Amino acid sequence: MNNPAKFGEGTVTLLRVFDAPRELVWKAWTDPKMMAQWFGPRGFTNPVCELDVRVGGSLRIVMRGPDGQDYPMKGKFREVVAPERLVFTNIATDNDGNHLLEGETTVTFTEKDGKTKLTVTSHAVGLAPIAPQMLAGMEAGWTQSIDKLEGLLGDSRKMATTT
Repeated sequence: MNNPAKFGEGTVTLLRVFDAPRELVWKAWTDPKMMAQWFGPRGFTNPVCELDVRVGGSLRIVMRGPDGQDYPMKGKFREVVAPERLVFTNIATDNDGNHLLEGETTVTFTEKDGKTKLTVTSHAVGLAPIAPQMLAGMEAGWTQSIDKLEGLLGDSRKMATTT
């Protein structure tokens, strides 16, 4: 069996407490319209965000950078325990579908006193020469995504209380 070359690997674990109910935080991770609003680093948009949130279901996201370049990723949901836990593979590809990084992300949602503790652990293995650069930015990318999620949840709570 021929093993592909590895170009590094990395793991990021982030913990954040949101002043939002768990059901809303869960929805932000499982509703493609909501996820498209926050996923990815600052300045990135998501012109494609497709989620089939069930075990074996797929996800496909195309992040677009501020420079207009697209960064596709895909994966499969391995565990879906609403509204407590999501586990999915994450595969960053180039525009031709070649795998650049392969990994797995686990997200847990714990509610206490109307707030939600979110824990995200993402592990990735580099499969292409560009991978070390991508791995070096993994923590910043996830942190900025979670910052954007926090802003969206704050806006969602404001909208819910004013309507």
